[in-house]
Amino acid sequence: MNRIERMLYPESIAIIGGGVWCENVIDQCQKIGFEGHIWPVHPTRPKIKGVPCFLSVEALPNGPDASFIGVNRFATIKVIQSLNKIGAQGAVCFASGFSEAISEDAQSADLQDQLLIAAGEMAVLGPNCYGFINYLEGSLLWPDQHGGDRVTNGVAIITQSSNIAINLTMQKRGLPLAFISSVGNQAQISLAEMATTILNDSRITALGLHIEGINDVSEFEKMVLIANKLEKPIIVLKVGTSDQARAATVSHTASIAGSDAGSRALFSRLGVVKVENLTTFIETLKLAHIVGERPNKNILSMSCSGGEASLMADIGQTAGVNFPSLSKEQRQRLQSTLGKMVKLANPLDYHTYIWGNWEAMAQTFCAALSGSNCIGLLVLDFPRDDRCNPQMWLDVIPSIVSAKNKTGCQVGVVASISDTMPEFIAKEFILNGIIPFGGMESALESISRFSSYKKICSNNILPPKKPINTKILSEALAKEMLRKFDVKLPNFQTVSQFCDIIKIAKEIGYPVVLKGEGSAHKTEAGLVALNLQNESEVLDAVNEMQSKTFLIEEMIDDSLIELLIGVVLDEAHGYVLTIASGGKLTEILDDKISMLIPVSDKDIKASLEALRIWPLFLGYRGLPTPNLVNIIKAIKNIQNFTISNHGKISEVEINPLICTHTDAIVADALIKIGEKND
Repeated sequence: MNRIERMLYPESIAIIGGGVWCENVIDQCQKIGFEGHIWPVHPTRPKIKGVPCFLSVEALPNGPDASFIGVNRFATIKVIQSLNKIGAQGAVCFASGFSEAISEDAQSADLQDQLLIAAGEMAVLGPNCYGFINYLEGSLLWPDQHGGDRVTNGVAIITQSSNIAINLTMQKRGLPLAFISSVGNQAQISLAEMATTILNDSRITALGLHIEGINDVSEFEKMVLIANKLEKPIIVLKVGTSDQARAATVSHTASIAGSDAGSRALFSRLGVVKVENLTTFIETLKLAHIVGERPNKNILSMSCSGGEASLMADIGQTAGVNFPSLSKEQRQRLQSTLGKMVKLANPLDYHTYIWGNWEAMAQTFCAALSGSNCIGLLVLDFPRDDRCNPQMWLDVIPSIVSAKNKTGCQVGVVASISDTMPEFIAKEFILNGIIPFGGMESALESISRFSSYKKICSNNILPPKKPINTKILSEALAKEMLRKFDVKLPNFQTVSQFCDIIKIAKEIGYPVVLKGEGSAHKTEAGLVALNLQNESEVLDAVNEMQSKTFLIEEMIDDSLIELLIGVVLDEAHGYVLTIASGGKLTEILDDKISMLIPVSDKDIKASLEALRIWPLFLGYRGLPTPNLVNIIKAIKNIQNFTISNHGKISEVEINPLICTHTDAIVADALIKIGEKND
């Protein structure tokens, strides 16, 4: 075992401090049945929770595998030094007031540096951290309440919020929770490193991550690759998006992509499943725990109520799942079990004719699922046990299990609302490989979300590198830089002398475009005049523009589609490449796809196909089709420019990329570039 593993699977736990938080750690260790040594350390108290205390860290029998440090931030550093000297393996630093408090206290960051120096090679979780609970081994460094139980296998959850960790342990949805940890400031042990360590435990079936921010995208990527190799899905709840992140942006790309485009692109690229709320987080983890690496959004829904069947259909349409039509064979089998009075469809209302006839119900479920490539969902609500006897509803469980075993299909039971899926029944379903869902919405949403799961072998995301001394290039200089990467451009020239404007316009050939330089947003500033047909129109346009220099270029008048192609440096996730409807439609349509560089030709084509304007690429209503090969080539060349200037680029925007029947031409270019910060 390495030191992190020794800390997470300890044979000895030291608790340093005497406050209520430390008392709670000892109390919870005793309640969970920790079988190793518990060593409280306090200079004056003889016992804590009935366990004899040691006077100091130095008085301990040997270096503990795991230590909970429940003293103030200044004393924490001294304790870490002492633990390091006696060969302690790892410690949870509970105290706050380190780097997370730097805006309130300038010495906080320095204290965190001191903490790391004092730790040396010892594993440190935190600071500003509650710690962890290992429900597999019954080992716990946790200073508060929790709601979990010992398990033999289950999911692991790592969160950047201790309070959310507590709340997740209190869930009553049957999720088998094998391990939960907060990571605090991640001064030494990062979320990805903690996840990698836990994933190596064969009893962990899936991983849930509550993330506020990613410190190292390359490390995160390596963790995902390990999870893929171990065949363990990852479910992510990412929070912390905000409009404030857009304030410093220059291009439309950064604005339309939004502050969370980078994280979404990262998770999509790596094949991890992103969810939006805690309920879906829990339900999707349950799904992953039972079905493993077999995502499926095809559903065969069965209920004994037309109202329930209709609700499933409506909610499923919103969630984005599929209800395939019943095959001829399915219809024949169902008719033999249900008779002619039942209308056969998916979702299926099998009525109440066979309710209570458990053999007939098992036959019906098998008839529906046999040969099906669907998740079978039985809508079933269990009554309150304080009002009536639920035994009749419990008796249906063997029929469901039998259908699952005979057909080999994934099978779930969906309660209409979470209240009607009791925890003890949910746990019974999970033991039998049945997915218990608490609520139709969360069930179908989790199935839809989990369908995005995929495995990757390698990726090599271009890591973010923030440049220094950035500046916005003139459009002419930006285009000259792109020209070196085989990007197709209109003929253009810059003009500073008024007398040369007409001469150059004639050389380029009418119609022309006139642009005034000096603004990143020329259209909004009134610095663009299109389709100027003659000398008089050019002069009128010049007189209306408040600019000292001008760009004159040929007018591309055979445009079929206009696209926005942009790159924005996301300092947490990488370089976000956005493809969107361009020109005046950029903000109006909000039609965009974002990916992380590098992308392949296949990725680009798939992104174009995902745009709402894709029918235009196919020759909508007999219109000519744009040259898809050259469009993809232009986007790849813009990417090549970004990669070649890795560490220098902050923003790139092409808007529009004019797509004609033969070409893809950069009509307008904005580049924000600086120097490498090596």
